[in-house]
Amino acid sequence: MGKAERTRQFIIEQAAPIFNRKGVAGTSISDILKATRLAKGGVYGNFASKEEIVMEVFDYIAEEERQQLMKITATAKTSAGKFEALFEYYATFPKNQRVAGGCPMLNFGVEADDTNPGLKKKVSELVLYYQSRIAKMVQYGKDNGEFKPDWDEKKFAVRMFTMLEGAILVSSVLGHNKQMLVVLDALREEMKHHSL
Repeated sequence: MGKAERTRQFIIEQAAPIFNRKGVAGTSISDILKATRLAKGGVYGNFASKEEIVMEVFDYIAEEERQQLMKITATAKTSAGKFEALFEYYATFPKNQRVAGGCPMLNFGVEADDTNPGLKKKVSELVLYYQSRIAKMVQYGKDNGEFKPDWDEKKFAVRMFTMLEGAILVSSVLGHNKQMLVVLDALREEMKHHSL
């Protein structure tokens, strides 16, 4: 990685938690300048606009989250074990987050909904990615004889994803994870119902 690439990556990494916490509209270039300690030319010499920074920041955060979740599930040998590892992770979310500021899909998705079609597309792709990963984990369990073959993995993936996202939002607003724990128990019960 050359100096220009390293500077660009540094800006993205420093800007990521700011955008994730303050949002796109709430983050100013001066916030980024303060975090990076660069002059305006140092930022604009690497990015054409704030919009370009936002898109790169989202990609960076999304990849960090993907890597985190893959790491969490990697050591479990069974599908049920992989789900339990995820449930334990979400029970303490966002304390264990790689990029501070809460769930990037919620944070960026709400803002991008009506104002930024490019960002909305990226968030949509990430949502579908996570749902497909959940569905694959169920299918893996069905293939290995852990789960009943008639369990609809696609419907469960939508349910699990939306329940977790809703619980993240409510936990963030209320400042505690009681609702998250209820959601996790409900997901465990559904898994138990479909287990062999």
